[in-house]
Amino acid sequence: MDRILGFAVSLARRIGWAAATLAVTTTVAWADRPREWQLGFQDGVTPTFHQLNELHNWLLVIITLITVFVLALLVYVCVRFRASRNPVPSKTTHHTWLEVAWTGLPVVILVLIAIPSFKLLYYADRAVDPDMTIKVQAHQWYWSYEYLDQQVAFDSNLIPEADLKPGQLRLLEVDNRLVVPVGKKVQVLITSSDVMHSFFMPSFGVQLYSTPGRTNETWFQVDKAGVYYGQCNQICGVNHAYMPIVVEAMEPAAYDAWLVQAKTKFAMDDSAASPRLAALVSR
Repeated sequence: MDRILGFAVSLARRIGWAAATLAVTTTVAWADRPREWQLGFQDGVTPTFHQLNELHNWLLVIITLITVFVLALLVYVCVRFRASRNPVPSKTTHHTWLEVAWTGLPVVILVLIAIPSFKLLYYADRAVDPDMTIKVQAHQWYWSYEYLDQQVAFDSNLIPEADLKPGQLRLLEVDNRLVVPVGKKVQVLITSSDVMHSFFMPSFGVQLYSTPGRTNETWFQVDKAGVYYGQCNQICGVNHAYMPIVVEAMEPAAYDAWLVQAKTKFAMDDSAASPRLAALVSR
């Protein structure tokens, strides 16, 4: 009887550990974040990121071809013009067509790179017909978010390591996440209350400085529900490393339910919201 009872307890513990492991694994699977020994980008979930990734891959091909070409030239020069084969070195000082080639070819390559680069730069610069507007204000060392269309505002602070729950990520979890609906174009207005910071979301392909006295603009549209992690990407003081960003993208129905609660929990002052929105958008 004792053996049977002991086996049952052992089996229950294993099932419990398996369930806990599955729960953590499931949570991590839909939350994109930095990975151990990661190479390459995080999984992208916005149109901007996909275009950024295409440009990156195209540049990688160009860089590889240039590297192989330069390596081949070096090998050729080392073999063809070695001392044993050329006891009397050439005294050639210039070659017009060679100089035209090594000047003109890089210019052509740079122009080919510049065209898609500028196209992507202007694509990510401003939102066209956004569905919602969020003001992001950076502080030493936390973030403030204002849903200017919904009159909702709150601060987002790092959760101390001692307060983390099982499955939460050290130095990346916050008490209040920035919540957005899936498939909606979100205009982001970024500023700072003290020093320069940087709003950096790798999975979105978004990185923009927040500057005191200035409002910068970007946008994103998350195409997949999940939790996504970013950080301040500009050294901003002693606690720069403790300034994470967490964005949770919800399906529209779930977002609407969250918004109802947020309007009660994080309500703004109605009298200040409209003038502040007008002033920010006009900049």
